[in-house]
Amino acid sequence: MITPRRSPPKPQGGFIFFIVAGIVLAIAAVGVWFLFAILPNVPSIDAVTDYKPKIPLRVYTSDNVLIGEFGEEHRDFVPIAQVPPMMKNAVLAIEDARFYEHKGVDWMGAARAVVSNVRGGFGSGGASTITMQVARNFFLSREKSVSRKFNEVLLAKKIEDALTKDQILELYMNQIFLGQRSYGFASAARSYFGKKLGELTIAETAMLAGLPQNPSRNNPAVNMKRAKARQEQVLRRLRDLGHIDETQYAQAVGETMRVHTRPKEFGTHAQYVAELARQAVFAQYAEESYTRGIKVTTTIVSADQEAAYDSVRRNVLAYDARHGYRGPEARIELPGDETEREEAIVEALQKRPSSDGLIPAMVLSSSSKSVKVATLDDDSITISGAGLKFAAAGLSGKAKESQRIAPGAIVRITKNGKTVAKAEWSITQVPQVAAAFVALDADTGAYQALVGGFDYNLQKFNHVTQAWRQPGSAIKPFVYSAAVAKGYSPGALILDAPLDMEGENAGATWSPQNDDGVFSGPITMRYSLAHSKNVPTVRLLRAIEVPYAHDYLGKFGFDGARHPQNFTMALGTGAVTPEQMASAYAVFANGGFAVKPYLIAKIEDGDGTVLFRAEPPTPRQESARVLDARNAWITDSMLRDVTRYGTGAAATKRLGRSDIAGKTGTTNDAVDGWFAGYGANVVGVAWMGYDEPRSLGGREFGATLALPIWLDYMQVALAKRPETERPEPEGMLRENDDWIYAEFAEMPQLRTIDVDVAALPAAPMPEEDEPEPEAEGEFHPRADSIVQPAAHPANPVFIPAQ
Repeated sequence: MITPRRSPPKPQGGFIFFIVAGIVLAIAAVGVWFLFAILPNVPSIDAVTDYKPKIPLRVYTSDNVLIGEFGEEHRDFVPIAQVPPMMKNAVLAIEDARFYEHKGVDWMGAARAVVSNVRGGFGSGGASTITMQVARNFFLSREKSVSRKFNEVLLAKKIEDALTKDQILELYMNQIFLGQRSYGFASAARSYFGKKLGELTIAETAMLAGLPQNPSRNNPAVNMKRAKARQEQVLRRLRDLGHIDETQYAQAVGETMRVHTRPKEFGTHAQYVAELARQAVFAQYAEESYTRGIKVTTTIVSADQEAAYDSVRRNVLAYDARHGYRGPEARIELPGDETEREEAIVEALQKRPSSDGLIPAMVLSSSSKSVKVATLDDDSITISGAGLKFAAAGLSGKAKESQRIAPGAIVRITKNGKTVAKAEWSITQVPQVAAAFVALDADTGAYQALVGGFDYNLQKFNHVTQAWRQPGSAIKPFVYSAAVAKGYSPGALILDAPLDMEGENAGATWSPQNDDGVFSGPITMRYSLAHSKNVPTVRLLRAIEVPYAHDYLGKFGFDGARHPQNFTMALGTGAVTPEQMASAYAVFANGGFAVKPYLIAKIEDGDGTVLFRAEPPTPRQESARVLDARNAWITDSMLRDVTRYGTGAAATKRLGRSDIAGKTGTTNDAVDGWFAGYGANVVGVAWMGYDEPRSLGGREFGATLALPIWLDYMQVALAKRPETERPEPEGMLRENDDWIYAEFAEMPQLRTIDVDVAALPAAPMPEEDEPEPEAEGEFHPRADSIVQPAAHPANPVFIPAQ
């Protein structure tokens, strides 16, 4: 028997009415909410239609090598037409494959997202197109809410109506944050791989394309495992969409990723230069400096700069090695628990930044034959043999507690060897001594190299422009130049004998001494300067008188207020900066013309508009002359003898040129070591000393401290420069085998200083010998030698008001 189907009961009309009314009311409520809560809050899209990306300030050498970048956002704006097709394909494949088909909202993707949200709760599935991401990045937060999603959709529609698809994609690829302070794919390519977009491999391209989803989680510099998984997902999409074939896919998956895990390095080591440029630009353009895409081109030559940096580092380390191992930088108690131990090691080492190859390491075990250490890179390294030589005192059973190398000690290690395969690790240390080097074009004053210290990351203080130190014997050429201007010839005889000067030492008698304690009797001015004799220099200053010599220093740009108006001035008890010394010696190098050091050659904005262009002076204009051509020529001839047979004899011998001139300088107790000199039209000054003034060592002099820095630099800087010879100026005569102004030829009183002609012995003749320690003064007050910012600092990066 078949039971007939029963029809469902018909709903009564009142029930249907309430259902329909409820739906209508819900729709009306949504409409009202949309009209009053959503639409009024949808922002204008002017930010995308008039897009002005925040491009950082960048600093370059004269040959276009990047040396500095300043700004919160690392960004390189690249027009969409210049973005490689593979980069575009990879981004679209993983982020929005239907980008060129939809109108801002991908409803197919939205439907899939709805299902995901129903299953996993709101926010578990997304449907953001690239246009919607642009809307969110410019105008909205990443908050997961219905209202934000509505705003995102409406903004996407407005953006699609206002811009072309390529314009939208261009915005996205230049604006999106990709980790490591990098915004846009061009900047990320530099940050992660040190490459331009067009230089990326398929594997590298896919890794970058995987970053927008979660730049923190998928960051290859932080978590390569997650980044690799995301990269392979991108590669599969590229393969499935036909952008790469199976062979390319397999090759990309298997490619070893070499990612920068530390802040990106620049083309050469010039942090002090970049900071000077930054300060100058900021003084002119304030906060806009970091967002306008300003490009600063300096006068620095990249090869010269790298030579100067290498020279300072090498010679500071050499000095430090001569004075022995001080001991570990710090010590901690190593926990017994393995996990706690690892955390303690990481925490301790992170407080000790690396210094270009001087890597902080934790000692795990030690003996006289081997030391095992751990580094931040999770490397466990065993050092033995020659690698322990420098720190042997710390491994001895009789080691002082401050030197003792034991588990928990933090030391520095470095890799030695010409090739990586043959390199061996050794224990070293970060030097405490400071140093500086600066080189200028003697004709224009343009900086060619500037190194303000051993390591900018460890100390920001710029010793070239900020450190006021006693110049010691490096000031003597200016005293001798003053004597030449007074009519004395380099052949004039000065008595080198004990000298007692009553009342010159705070009312007591001052007796200046030669460093070696040897007195040579009557010697020529030329010989005295070459061998840096102290007592004859003081006698010379007494002959020309202190006020005259003090005023004379102003010709060379020295600050008179920083130099004493007494006889100790002859021994360099005033205060100068290395920058000042370089511009002063440039006057001798260029034939008598003042030059103003300058660093910035050009400033452009992000559009390439030139905001400032330096106008270097025409070299050797008579209007810039501060020294008689004859005086410059004669003083230059004496300075060449300093490097030929005097305290700087290593210079001519090493460089093998006849146009090398300069002067060593060592202050009392060897607190400061200098060498200032020039060859061709390059003038350079090297300095070494402690920030808190103390002796550099009883066997250290300008010739051992600063001259090696200067020589290493000049060997590179002068390699392609021909030797220069100066024509003899008019108005000079030869007398007693030396030069004198013609107008002083008939003035015999200028031929001797404190010399009894009747008892005159034969003057010493120049000898070709090794450099000797230059003489030092006996004047002890050192208030002016302490490193301190200049009261009226020179402005090496002057930009006139626009």
